[in-house]
Amino acid sequence: MIITKLNKFLQPTSLLTRTSLNLLLLRIVVGAAFIIHGWAKMQNPAGWMGSESSTPGFLQFLASVSEFGGGIAWILGLITPIASLGIASTMTVAVFKTIAVMNFPFVNLKGGGSYELPLTYFCIAILFMVTGPGKFSLDYMIFKGRTGIKDHE
Repeated sequence: MIITKLNKFLQPTSLLTRTSLNLLLLRIVVGAAFIIHGWAKMQNPAGWMGSESSTPGFLQFLASVSEFGGGIAWILGLITPIASLGIASTMTVAVFKTIAVMNFPFVNLKGGGSYELPLTYFCIAILFMVTGPGKFSLDYMIFKGRTGIKDHE
């Protein structure tokens, strides 16, 4: 039962080729950004926020892995819904902290902090959870034969 639900969650949807190309472009660009952000955190995965942080080391570790590993997964289009869930969770915390703790605006016209970028990343993660990675992905290659998905041009 759990395996069936997980298999359905991982199944890519049928998309037009041009839509899949656009998803690939978005996965590469945003995935690369997450790899870069995550790599810095992976240097000290359970303590990248510093010793004064009230965030437990385990949660810092999960954020590190979701950003670095999620970026790699997005680029490859592998376990995309799971990677997207991890990134969406991390970005939910980032949006909350920037709004509630740091009191940042949506866009800071003076060049300071804002919650625009984490909210954008959150929305992209939701997009990938709902649509999947497109047909130019490992998820599509792995699950296509089991889902009955037909290519659309």
